[in-house]
Amino acid sequence: MNRFKASKFRHAAAKVARKEAWIGGIQAGSPTASGNHIKANCRWIAFNTDLAGVLGIVPLQSQKGAKRAASQLCCHSDVVTDFDFSPFDEQLLATCSADEVVKVWRLLDSNQDLTSSPHTTLGPEGSQVDVVLFHPTADGILATGAQRVVKVWDVKQQQTLAELESHDDQVQSLAWKPDGSLLGTSCKDKKLRIFDPRAKPTACQSVLAHANGKDSQLLWVNTEGCLLSVGFNQMREREVRLWDTRRFSSSLASITLDASPRALIPLFDPSTGLLILAGKGEKVLFCYEVLPSQPVLTEVNQCLMETKSQGLAQVPKLALDVMACEVMRVLQLSDNAVIPVSYLVPRKSTQEFHKDLFPDCAGNTPAASAEAWWAGDNSQVERISLHPAHRAGKAFTSACLPESQAPAVSTQAEGPETSDGSGLSSPTSSLTSPSSLAPSLSATSGFASSPSQRSLQGILGPSSGFRHIQGTVLHRNTHITNLRGLNLTTPGECDGFCANRRHVAIPLLSAGGQVAVLELAKPGRLPDAPMPTIQNGAPVSDLCWDPFDLQRLAIAGEDAKIRLWRIESGGLQQTLLEPEAVLRGHTEKIYSIKFHPLAADILASSSYDMSVRIWDVRGGRQELTLDGHRDQIFSLAWSPDGQHLATVSKDGKVRVYDPRQASQPLQEGPGPEGGRGARIIWVCGGRYLLVSGFDSRSERQLSLYQAESLAAGQPVAVVSLDVSPSTLIPFYDADTGVVFLTGKGDTRVFIYEVVPEAPFFLECNSFLSSDPHKGYQFLPKTECDVRDVEIARALRLRQTSIEPVAFQVPRVKKEFFQDDLYPPTEVWWEPALSAAAWLGGSNGQHQRLSLRPKDMTPVSKAPKDIPSKKSVPSSVYLEQKSDQQKKEELLSAMVAKLGNRDDPLPQDYFEGVDEEEWAKYLAQIILVGAQVVGRAFARALRQEFAASQAAAGAREHTGPHSAAASGISGISLQEAQQILNISKLNPEEIQKNYEHLFKVNDKSVGGSFYVQSKVVRAKERLDEELQIQSQHQREQGPERKADT
Repeated sequence: MNRFKASKFRHAAAKVARKEAWIGGIQAGSPTASGNHIKANCRWIAFNTDLAGVLGIVPLQSQKGAKRAASQLCCHSDVVTDFDFSPFDEQLLATCSADEVVKVWRLLDSNQDLTSSPHTTLGPEGSQVDVVLFHPTADGILATGAQRVVKVWDVKQQQTLAELESHDDQVQSLAWKPDGSLLGTSCKDKKLRIFDPRAKPTACQSVLAHANGKDSQLLWVNTEGCLLSVGFNQMREREVRLWDTRRFSSSLASITLDASPRALIPLFDPSTGLLILAGKGEKVLFCYEVLPSQPVLTEVNQCLMETKSQGLAQVPKLALDVMACEVMRVLQLSDNAVIPVSYLVPRKSTQEFHKDLFPDCAGNTPAASAEAWWAGDNSQVERISLHPAHRAGKAFTSACLPESQAPAVSTQAEGPETSDGSGLSSPTSSLTSPSSLAPSLSATSGFASSPSQRSLQGILGPSSGFRHIQGTVLHRNTHITNLRGLNLTTPGECDGFCANRRHVAIPLLSAGGQVAVLELAKPGRLPDAPMPTIQNGAPVSDLCWDPFDLQRLAIAGEDAKIRLWRIESGGLQQTLLEPEAVLRGHTEKIYSIKFHPLAADILASSSYDMSVRIWDVRGGRQELTLDGHRDQIFSLAWSPDGQHLATVSKDGKVRVYDPRQASQPLQEGPGPEGGRGARIIWVCGGRYLLVSGFDSRSERQLSLYQAESLAAGQPVAVVSLDVSPSTLIPFYDADTGVVFLTGKGDTRVFIYEVVPEAPFFLECNSFLSSDPHKGYQFLPKTECDVRDVEIARALRLRQTSIEPVAFQVPRVKKEFFQDDLYPPTEVWWEPALSAAAWLGGSNGQHQRLSLRPKDMTPVSKAPKDIPSKKSVPSSVYLEQKSDQQKKEELLSAMVAKLGNRDDPLPQDYFEGVDEEEWAKYLAQIILVGAQVVGRAFARALRQEFAASQAAAGAREHTGPHSAAASGISGISLQEAQQILNISKLNPEEIQKNYEHLFKVNDKSVGGSFYVQSKVVRAKERLDEELQIQSQHQREQGPERKADT
C-alpha cells in the first residue's frame, strides 16, 4: 500500500454473517434501471421487490434475536427506479419511478406498521425519473434525474429550486460533494459534469470519463475535490478511475477489473478510504483502498458470496459495532435474502475503543435549512464521536414533512374514547391499516409476514376466521386455453367478461362487437379455426348473464342499445346475428347493466345520459327512470332485498334510490374523492355500502358507509390499499362476509372479512399471481367443493387462457362438513318474484338450501377424542437395576423434565380453527418445541455415552503400542479391518484382500483414488499391528521360560 507507511486496513477481512442473521423469506427484484436496489439507514432497510411499484421495508436491527419480517410499501404505479433515505431524519424515504413522479414518505417506528400514503409528491416530470438523492448537509434538499434533466427540489415547499442544463443523453447517477456545495453527474454520453446549482445551471467542469457509455457511476472521495467513477472502457472492460477536480483533464489513477458485461455497484467509505465493488448478478465483492495522496487504488481482499448480488447497500457508521473493530458493513441483496457482510480489522484488544480506526463522523443534525442553504449558507454538519459512551441519543425530526400520524385506516364509532394521559386512541376509534401490514404468504407466491405474526395478531386483537385463506389455481385439465383475439380495452365500468355456472362470455377485438361464448363443461384447448360468436352489431360496453335463465345474455353496446341473446344449451353451434330482443331508450353510450337479484326479467342500466333506467326484459319496455346524477355514473348495485338501488358517480356522490317510489335519490352522501373510477356493492345484509375507489392522491381505497345514514357525510371506515391505475372490482360472499377485490391488470386479489362493527375490515391472506390477469369472475356458491373446504371459486382471465381458482380455508378434519363456514345459502337460481309483482310493490326473499352432502357429518357434531396420557407404573422404579439401567433411567428422566415423548401433539386436538383456543394451542406448540429439543439432547447424550463405552472397550483390548500406531497412522485397527474386510489378522488374507481392492479401485479402470488411498492406509495399519503382536510374543517368550 503506502511504500513508507503501512495502512491500518491492509488486513481488513470480510466476514459474511451466519445464515441465522440473514433476512430471508423475501422476493427481491432488480429492475433494469441503474441503482443499488437496496438502501439502509440506522433504522430501516429498503429494497426492490419483484412486484412493480412495491418496496420491501425491514428493520435493520432485530429485537432480542427475533426474526425480522419484511413489510410492503406500495409506492408507485410502475417500477421503482431509485430511492434514498434522508441522512438526518431516519423516517424519511424518497422514491422515484417510471410513473414520472417523486414521492417522499415518512415511515413509522419499527414497532408500528408502515403507512402507505406519501406525504409529499413532486412532479410529474414528463419522463421516467431514474435517480433521487438527498443533500448531505441541508435538510429537505433533494436532487432528481429524469432522462436528461436534473433538478434540485425544496421538499418542504414542494418546488424546484434549480433545473440544470440538459444533458446530451440519459443521466445515470448523481453525487453531492460531502460539503454540499457541488453536484456531480455521470451520463450515458460518457461525460462527468460538475455543477454549482446555486451559482448557475450550466456545468462548471466536464470531462470525458469512460470510452463506453454503459452504466457509469460517480462517487465523491473527499471535500478536497477527489472523486471516483466506475464504468467500461473501449474494450468493454470494467474500470475504476480516480479524479481530482482541480486537475480534471485526466484521471489520477485507474484500475481495470475484467471483461464482464455486468454493471458495477460502488460503495465508498470516506473515513477509511475503502471502496467496495459488486457486479450485478455476480458472487464476488471486491475491496480496494483508495489513497488520493499517492494516488493509487490498492486491492485489499475479495469476498466470495454464496448468492448472486442483485443490489448492495452500505450501513451508516453510527450502526457499526465499533467495539468489534467493524470498520464497514455492506448488505448484499440476493433473490430471496439480505445478507450482511462486515469488514473487520484484527486487533489484539476488542475491549477498548480504537480511535485510529474510527475518526469522528458526520452527525444526524443538518447544518442548515433548505432556505438557508439556497441563500448561500455553507455550514457543515457537526461531527460526532463513534465511541459508544459519547454518542448523543436524540433523533432528529425533519421540518420538511409533518411528524408521523395515525396509520391509513381510520374508523369512526359512537363515542370514541381516549385513554387517560395518553395520545393513543381506543381500538374503536383508530385501527392499524390492514393494507399496511405485510401480506401473508399464500400457496402461490408473495411477499409476506411470518405465520407466527398472524397467529399473534389473532390472540391480541381482532382477526378474521378466514385470515388463513389460500388461493390455488386448479389443475391444467380444467383450463380453457388457446384464447385469441380478446378485447382488452373494455370500459372501466365493465368487468371484462362474465360467467355463470355453465357459460363464459368474452368480448373479442373483432369489428362489430363480437362475443365468444365458451362452455365450462368443455375445458381444454380451443381449436385454431374460427368459432361461432355473437355478432352484437356495436362495440360492447358491458355484458351480464340472467341469474334465473342461464341461457340468456344481455349485452350493452356503445350505440345506446341493450340486446338480449339466447344461447343454446350445448353452447353456440353457429354465429348469432339476430338478438332475442332489443331495449331502446338511452340516448348515450351505456355504462353498465345489472339484473335484479330477486325478481325475474328486471334489468337496470346506466348511461352517459346520466340516467338509470329499469326495464321489463320480457315485455321489452322501459318501466322506471332514475335521475339526479350530475356526472358519469361509475357503478350501480341492487340491495340484497331488491328494494333499493345504489350508485356511485364521478361527481363524488353516493346515492340510494327506492326505484318504485321516486325517481330522485332517497339518500345522498359524499363518496370517493378521486374521479378515476369506483365500484359499489351492498354488504352485511344490506346495512352497509362498500365503495372501492381512489382518494385525492390517486391511491386505491375502500370506504364503508351506513346505508341508512348516507347524509351523515363520512364513511364509518376507510382502508387505503396501494397505488395502481385500475379500479378495484369487488365480489362479496354474503354467506361468509368475505369480500374479494382485484383490478384488471393486477396480480393480486385482496381479501377482507367485513363485519358490522369496529374494526369493520379484517384482513385475510391475499392471493398473488405471477402475471397480470385481464379479469376475474366469481362463480355461484354451489360450484364450490365443500369437501375441500372451498368457500369461493373464481375464473381468472389471462391473455390466452381461463383458469379456475379455488379459495380454501385450511382445516384439519376435512372429513367433516364445516358448518361454521357454510350456513344455508340462497336458492339464487329461482326467482322470488315476477317482474309484474315487483313493479306492483311486492317484496320477497329467496329460499335457503344447505350445502352439506348427505354422507358428511357437521364438524360441530364430530366426536372429540382426546388421547389419554401414558404413564409408567411406579413398580418399574422399585426394581433393582444395573449400572447400565440406571444410566438409561437418568437419560429418560432428563427427557421427562422437558416433556413426555408420548404426549399428544396440538394437532391431535384440532377440530378447525377456533379463535378461543388459539392461545392454548400456541402454548402447546411452545411445549412441543421444548420436547423436540429435549429429545435431540437426550439422543446426543446417548450417542456420546455409547461412543465413550466403545472407546473404553477399545482401550482395554489394545495395548499402548497399538494406540500409538493408531494415532500416527490416523486410522484405528477396527477401521482398517473393516476396510479390508478382515476378521482375523491373517497375513495371507490381508495381502490377498489388499491386492484385490487396490486393483479394482485403480483410477485407470474407473475407480476412486480416494478409496485406493484408504486401502493403502488400512494395509499399513494392519502390517504395523502384526509387527506389534510379533514383538509382544517375542518379549513374553523368555518370561514364560523363566517361569517354568
